[in-house]
Amino acid sequence: GICWASECLFFFVRLTNMGLMDELKPGVLVGEDVIKLLDHAKKEGYAIPAFNCTSSSTINACMEAAAKTKSPIMIQVSNGGGVFYAGKFLDNTNQRACIAGSLAAAHHVHQLAELYGIPVVLHTDHCAKKLLPWFDGMMDVNEQYFKAHGKPLFSSHMLDLSEEPLEEILEYCEKYLTRMAKMGITLELEIGITGGEEDGVDNSGIDKEKLYTHPDDVWQVYKRLSPISHRYTVAASFGNVHGVYSPGNVVLKPEILGDSQKYVREKIGPNAPEKPMYFVFHGGSGSEKGKIATALQHGVVKMNVDTDTQWAYWSGLLEFYKAKEGYLQGQIGNPDGPEKPNKKFYDPRVWIRKCEESMIKRIVETFEDLNCKGKLA
Repeated sequence: GICWASECLFFFVRLTNMGLMDELKPGVLVGEDVIKLLDHAKKEGYAIPAFNCTSSSTINACMEAAAKTKSPIMIQVSNGGGVFYAGKFLDNTNQRACIAGSLAAAHHVHQLAELYGIPVVLHTDHCAKKLLPWFDGMMDVNEQYFKAHGKPLFSSHMLDLSEEPLEEILEYCEKYLTRMAKMGITLELEIGITGGEEDGVDNSGIDKEKLYTHPDDVWQVYKRLSPISHRYTVAASFGNVHGVYSPGNVVLKPEILGDSQKYVREKIGPNAPEKPMYFVFHGGSGSEKGKIATALQHGVVKMNVDTDTQWAYWSGLLEFYKAKEGYLQGQIGNPDGPEKPNKKFYDPRVWIRKCEESMIKRIVETFEDLNCKGKLA
């Protein structure tokens, strides 16, 4: 009797202390595991950062930071990032280099995420209308991968048709979400426009009114997409701008997200959840911490980070050069002597690692800003 009672007590304690890692296995998350993570973020008031990666080095920095801090993470590839990953030499006719580079990055994450001991959401960033061949190519591979492995290669993809009329956005999203739902892939879409310039798309001269999404537009998304699948997130604009700008040049109004949640909740009716929408924060680099906190309160579960980590990666190299300048002027000869070799300073493994270490520090800072540090513990 005592032994049985002890076992029951142990099981109860184990159950009440189960963390997110007990539900999410290391590796690339797909299907309902992605939704479990997003639901947990919404409930606990944090967001998962999504870092744009352009190389195996930046991907490894992301996974190392997540593993060291036991934090959830999203790794994403943009169109330009996919091209760079494949190699700038390659011809990108019909987006074939970008498709190949995006797939190479995806397979890299699949190969290593489990070894790092972390769950990863594997995502592709902004896909404008002119880039749909890239999206279609990845969807074809997802279907092939699903047929072979019973799961898709990617966790989620983003369609950014925000420059198109809302009706056209919804028609495209209905079409693609129907295809994605069969494999458990999550769709991210954008309504309203993120200002600034990123990855060759320049919205720096856009009418400022278009930087703010109307709550009824969010309701239209819910009404049209929810009958197809619950696996979608919305990048609703509230003044977001890509890049980093001087204070006062960007006016964020995250309260728009709260208004949208309320509007959709009232439209659904009495059984609606408090926050029916999963929101995404684009143009997050350089944002005021208070604005980020407000956005989290209103259901932001993902925030994109690119510019800040680009600078962090570069600054790692900059600081290394400043510290070792005398050893980096030639293969032979340094402050220790004219015949002393410098290989251990210019070896790419040395200075690339300094870039990674600097980027890792900035990633950990982002975990803290988004209140997600240690959430997998």
